[in-house]
Amino acid sequence: MSNPSWISEPMATLAAAHQADRMPHALLIHEAPGSGGDWLAGWVAKLVLCRSATGAPCSACPGCHRVASSQHPDLLVLQPIEDSRQIRIEQVRELSQELALTAHQGAYKVAIITPADTLNRFAANALLKTLEEPPPRTLLVLVVTQPSRLPATILSRCQRVRVKAPERKEAVAWLQATRGAGDWDAVLDTVGEAPMLAADVDPKAVVQVGLEVRRGLEEATSGGGDPVATAERWARADLPLRLRCIENWLTDRIRAHCGSDGFFTKVGAAPYPAGRTGVLNTGHLFELVDGVRELKSALDTPINRGLALEAILRRFHRPA
Repeated sequence: MSNPSWISEPMATLAAAHQADRMPHALLIHEAPGSGGDWLAGWVAKLVLCRSATGAPCSACPGCHRVASSQHPDLLVLQPIEDSRQIRIEQVRELSQELALTAHQGAYKVAIITPADTLNRFAANALLKTLEEPPPRTLLVLVVTQPSRLPATILSRCQRVRVKAPERKEAVAWLQATRGAGDWDAVLDTVGEAPMLAADVDPKAVVQVGLEVRRGLEEATSGGGDPVATAERWARADLPLRLRCIENWLTDRIRAHCGSDGFFTKVGAAPYPAGRTGVLNTGHLFELVDGVRELKSALDTPINRGLALEAILRRFHRPA
């Protein structure tokens, strides 16, 4: 996978800090969703675990190869276990015990926590103890999309690095270099400006799902379609992707009706705007976005997905 050009600035900053022996003990990588936070975290692990005397990370030494294959003895990765959407206190306690041990190769011990905003309250409190008194030559890398979900006590003990979403041309060029030819513009229209996410999908399948969702939502906002049948069909396959498509579709409408200056020109009580010139009920739009996000966060719970999605789709309908 080629280096993402839009991450070159934070890479240069971190490389300079490492060369000057000024690496912090904790980094918080705040990424736009799908923009490469995990990729940068892996690169940082290579940077400090590289065995080359110059030019780290070299991507050629045993240390770099072991990081790339997730087999380095001094690299720990903490993620939600299996279908859980939370990182639990038991995982953090095991991590802290491992970090207290001497590094196998006498250099750094690195822990990547991703997504760190899934730490539950007890896990976050346990991690705080390690952040307050980190073992020597230890680097903790937290990858988040929503830093506000972390306690302020954790945020204040990390040096923040921002990974912004790339420009569309830059993202398409990277996807073509990484995955080859494809309708990457259409894929990004579907999943949003998230090239790292796009790199892991089947372009044709994603575009097809995106077209189906857009047709269904346009039909619903015109008063047509059957929310029951649509919800049952969408809930059976690719629901996380469909929810992402719905969220992106709503976000595009919010931006379009805000205008380029970011101000609303007219606010009214209509249930949904019919078009660019329609009355914009901002509360309804944002309520729909909130409903989609709530369903996304509840996918690992024993809910009836079809009924939950049906409730959202019914709110798209307005009188014809």
